[in-house]
Amino acid sequence: MSKKKETKKQLAHLFDATQCISCSACVLACSQTNFPEMINRQVNGWPWPASNIRQIRSEKRRPVTLLVQCQQCSEAPCVTTCPFGANYYDENGLVKTNPAKCVGCNYCIASCPYGARWSHPDTGLPVKCISDGCWDLIQAGGQPACVTACPAEARLFGDVLDPNSKISQKIKNSRTELLLPDSGTKPNFFVVVQK
Repeated sequence: MSKKKETKKQLAHLFDATQCISCSACVLACSQTNFPEMINRQVNGWPWPASNIRQIRSEKRRPVTLLVQCQQCSEAPCVTTCPFGANYYDENGLVKTNPAKCVGCNYCIASCPYGARWSHPDTGLPVKCISDGCWDLIQAGGQPACVTACPAEARLFGDVLDPNSKISQKIKNSRTELLLPDSGTKPNFFVVVQK
């Protein structure tokens, strides 16, 4: 895999599985903010509203709802498999897609081990977190819609390279896990599993 460009920031998501109440407010907020044209429509094969957040329910140890989205990987397969250079890292460490370079081949969807990308049924182009609506919120000094909408405060978003950020403090003071840590993707999506 290609080396990621060094950045001064690494924006990342944190999902606190110990706080989540499975209300789906984050899923609906993502849908309304980023895909208003998809309200009351579903992504093919996903039994919930069109959103960049997938719900996975596990009954292994105890009933758990895991909310999965783009992991903003530091070694993202979607960046290396794109034959047209449409997927790239921005100055904040986020994985983004340039629609002007994308031809809709969807190799990036197939290469994502997290199943975090989907093809928009109207454009045929791949979609992922962070989409335009949430990016507008971040640039205006706010938080992504999923973070703002969560009534249980089970979500954080921020710079993990800043030791004083809320997300860094939460990671430091909690037991967190990465999803598919052996995949070689170096994900930047942290799941709190124990306080």
